[in-house]
Amino acid sequence: MSVFADQLNRLLDTTNGFLYGSILLVLLLFSGVYFSIRTRVVQFRMAKEGIRLLFQESDNKEAVSGFQALMVSCASRLGVGNITGVASAIILGGPGAIFWMWMTAALGGASAFVESTLAQLYKVKTPEGGFQGGPSYYLVKIFKRRWIGVVFAMSLIITFSYGFQMLQANAVTAAFQRNFGDSTAVSYGVAIFMALLTAYGVFGGQKIVAKISEVIVPIMAIGFLVVSLAVIALNIKNLPHVFSQIFSMAFDFKSISGGFAGTAISIGLRRGLYSNEAGMGSAPNAAGTVDDTHPAKQGLVQMLAVFIDTLILCTATALLILCPGVSWEGKDGGYAMPLVQAAVQSQFGDFGIWFVSISVLFFAFGTIIGNIYYIETNVYYIWHRAPSMLFRLSIVAAVFVGCLMKAELAWNLSDFTMAIMVLLNFPALMILANTAIKVLKDYEAQKKQGKEKIYFYAPSIGIHDTDCWNENRESEPKSVSAETAVKK
Repeated sequence: MSVFADQLNRLLDTTNGFLYGSILLVLLLFSGVYFSIRTRVVQFRMAKEGIRLLFQESDNKEAVSGFQALMVSCASRLGVGNITGVASAIILGGPGAIFWMWMTAALGGASAFVESTLAQLYKVKTPEGGFQGGPSYYLVKIFKRRWIGVVFAMSLIITFSYGFQMLQANAVTAAFQRNFGDSTAVSYGVAIFMALLTAYGVFGGQKIVAKISEVIVPIMAIGFLVVSLAVIALNIKNLPHVFSQIFSMAFDFKSISGGFAGTAISIGLRRGLYSNEAGMGSAPNAAGTVDDTHPAKQGLVQMLAVFIDTLILCTATALLILCPGVSWEGKDGGYAMPLVQAAVQSQFGDFGIWFVSISVLFFAFGTIIGNIYYIETNVYYIWHRAPSMLFRLSIVAAVFVGCLMKAELAWNLSDFTMAIMVLLNFPALMILANTAIKVLKDYEAQKKQGKEKIYFYAPSIGIHDTDCWNENRESEPKSVSAETAVKK
């Protein structure tokens, strides 16, 4: 690591420790509890409805379907955070960090509902017949200044073009170094290969990206989940002890007295947020592209991704590591990938190493593809056109560089850029929470009336500043009155 990189890494580590140990800790937990109470724990109460809506077809073939939007958001979420992120959390924060990853998911589902509903509510139609939406669009509705939306769009572009892409690429290098050796030739070989794959994704359109995600995401998630369950089953006798570790070490007060930045809580929040992205403002960019009949539908669909990501896949990885009893104590963050590989190798021999390496490759590529989707949406917001050739090449270059950098720097860079997005997005969610609640109540009221098709008419509940919801879709109003919605 060069002197500059070493200094940058120390600076980012100190800054992240402060942000996640104080500001973001309060912000994420408070807002998660607040949204859960205001929505009456919509993330659990209406999960079944979200699953039902997931497979509804859209009549607009130019727009992205609800299933595709979920797969794109899952593609971004289901990346190395589900593998090395979990391992890193265990190494740095102990098994107790997994409890706090669960907490970010349990509470984050409500935040995911609110931000994706708002993205749908304030989306705009594109000249091509599709839609665009996300925090940049609803921030402007609040502050009436376009430059504020541009600031968020720039923060997302930087985070997803460079911070997250570098981290995904870095994980692939770490994975294959265990197969072929930790040499410069291996690092550069992986860097060239990943750069070529990224170039393929970068120079495709949104529909191509959505189609690729629709295929890759389910395959890679199910495959890794099956192997994880097999490892857990082979070590089922250790499961009670593992859960005991997770809960007993979640509140490690001895560690807290030594510095909050390295505790299970702080590390769990960081890795949980990186993994499921709830409240970060990224998934709404996918939700806003769907042509739906009611904004709450995408809120209900997108909150499922948080559960798929953290409560299912991250838990599976944690148990995959902890059940076989491989040693994690005394290691540094750079040992995250070898730790996962060692756990699978302990059960399946060399096949385990290869399986994890190939899984990481698919996870990383799927995430890079999903990230490109978000990047293009926000570039369009700022410049009203697709990213330039030079900008696309810079993303490819970032992936190449990410393959060669140290894992600790890659994680710290991603943690920092992610924190900036949260700090910009959450105030908007708090201000617009009442609006999202009105939309949810309107949807629930129509469901109670037994309507087959639920349509949204914004003026009927007192919302007049939308671009896409100001016309009745049928001869009679489809939304209940604002007074009725509020009473319910």
